[in-house]
Amino acid sequence: MRYYIIAGEASGDLHGSALMKALRRLDPEADFRFWGGDLMKEAGGELVRHIRDTSFMGFWEVAKNLPAVYANIRYCKKDIDSYRPDALILIDYPGFNLRMAGHGKRSGTKVFYYISPKVWAWNQSRVKTISRYVDHMLTIFPFETDFYRRFGYHVDYVGNPLMDALENNAYREETFDEFIIRNNLPDKPVIAMLAGSRLQEIERALPVMVSAIGNFPQYQFVIAGAPSIDPEIYRKYGAGSIPVLYNQTYAILRHTPAAMIVSGTATLEAGLLGVPMVVCYRGEHLSYQIARRFIRVRYISLVNLIMDREVVKELIQDEFNRENLIRELDRILHEGSARSRLLDDLKELGRRVGPPGASEKAAEKIIGYLG
Repeated sequence: MRYYIIAGEASGDLHGSALMKALRRLDPEADFRFWGGDLMKEAGGELVRHIRDTSFMGFWEVAKNLPAVYANIRYCKKDIDSYRPDALILIDYPGFNLRMAGHGKRSGTKVFYYISPKVWAWNQSRVKTISRYVDHMLTIFPFETDFYRRFGYHVDYVGNPLMDALENNAYREETFDEFIIRNNLPDKPVIAMLAGSRLQEIERALPVMVSAIGNFPQYQFVIAGAPSIDPEIYRKYGAGSIPVLYNQTYAILRHTPAAMIVSGTATLEAGLLGVPMVVCYRGEHLSYQIARRFIRVRYISLVNLIMDREVVKELIQDEFNRENLIRELDRILHEGSARSRLLDDLKELGRRVGPPGASEKAAEKIIGYLG
């Protein structure tokens, strides 16, 4: 069968690649055409647009790039019509993908949505669009089932694909000594820095993270590099001589006692690995002021959303500063009641998310619904 897949961000590229591999195991003749990144490209098929050219963050950034956004929308519709897929599979990225859902539905293509837009956080009116245009929604958070049920829309919870990625990671058995030797690092405890996957996130978060380093001389700091970000970008925003390791996020997180992480999928990755963290976020001022008027959830990190309480500290906008970051990092680094309670909560997080197998379950659902 022919599958047209659209992922617009780094996390979508990760999950899209795993889904493609699962689909090919069940459908050896699978043909893929997709919008995604390097991981999906490695999985095979025809890459139409790379995520580095489609990922815009915040209201203001999207507004500045509207000509490019609309050009991509027009091109994608024509490309879908030309390819004539058996299934259109949309991965998160709602501003773009919901438009494609409508186009796919009108053209008679079976429309699947894998990884729901965060309509439970804001813009719940999008549920009407989803129920009208999406034939089957495959969700990855347990609380989404109850959310959609309130609107009379059935979804299939398949588990979280991050569990698959963690289970299959090449470095899961690596020791700390092997890790530092392989990366030519000194023999000192590592604090992980995950400054986001977009340029806008990095330029706002990294300088603040770097400003805290001097207070922890007994540790070495290591940046988990985003695949689409050039090393020079990290140097430009203050990283200097800090090591930047690419495609090793899980390896870094497995060997860190604590991490500084920009809010996003990475917070859940760290949480499922049992890593205490400080969650950071500073958006463009106008975008943030607009967003806060519409957001309907109490937390921004996936860890806290799934646990439905504050498990990890969130430093947002003005609260994300050097003094607060140092205080919170110091609090979770040292053995004591705060760190012990946090580690117990992260174990409970893993139990709530469930076992690996999301990619396989999603592929089975898609092929099953296609008949």
